[in-house]
Amino acid sequence: MAYDVSTDSAAGRKRLRRVAHVCEAYGQRVQQSVFECILNDMQLELLIHRLTREIDPDENSLRIYRLLEPRERYTRVVGQTVTHDLRDPLVL
Repeated sequence: MAYDVSTDSAAGRKRLRRVAHVCEAYGQRVQQSVFECILNDMQLELLIHRLTREIDPDENSLRIYRLLEPRERYTRVVGQTVTHDLRDPLVL
């Protein structure tokens, strides 16, 4: 999942933090505004619902890409990679 939130205003910066906070509850940040999440259909719908309540659709963009299983077959990383399994518990 990737998002683009305008931070030209104080409200936009707050919105960016709220969107990131929602995403952190569902997955792992792999780049500044990109998260990898392993979700079932219900979790995906809940994530979309929560995010659409946070973004301003006139100023922001949210993109969700579903990867086919097995994820490792359809994901290619060049350079640094995440070193832990997303299926394991993640403690921050």
